[in-house]
Amino acid sequence: MPYNASASSGSNLGPLNPAFTDAVKSRIDDLKAADPKNKLPIPVDLITASASGLDPDISAAAALYQVQRVALARKLPPAQVLILVEHSIEHPVFHWLGEDRVNVLKLNLALDQLK
Repeated sequence: MPYNASASSGSNLGPLNPAFTDAVKSRIDDLKAADPKNKLPIPVDLITASASGLDPDISAAAALYQVQRVALARKLPPAQVLILVEHSIEHPVFHWLGEDRVNVLKLNLALDQLK
């Protein structure tokens, strides 16, 4: 399929827009349904959308939140997935600019190497 740049934009919905709050609630419900045993707080970047939809990174908290589900889907021991996630965490530039993050593509490639 050819590249379609129109798919790479944000919704521009503000936090007071009912469509935004409905979408966030729906994403929370979807995450809870996909991993009902997970009692960790849901990281905000898993329930909101990025401005472009093309961000290569997620927060370290978002990656850690998904360890059990990824391990189950990939038929890997959760401890092994957790180690990869922890080793994939990139820290802020200059130790203060930004937040801990994980490049999803790099992590998925590392997970692929385990098979």
